[in-house]
Amino acid sequence: MAAQIPESDQTKQLKEFLGTYNKLTESCYLDCVKDFTTTELNDALATKAEPFGQSG
Repeated sequence: MAAQIPESDQTKQLKEFLGTYNKLTESCYLDCVKDFTTTELNDALATKAEPFGQSG
């Protein structure tokens, strides 16, 4: 039978994961979003976003 992870450790892991996720998404957002004056994708952003639109 698998050992249970204490609730305090689960909370710590979740906080670490959310912190890492937040840093990653903020970094990607700041790298990609430069212009709020248009709804069109420029070529650089379209290239970066392309892998996320692919279905596998």
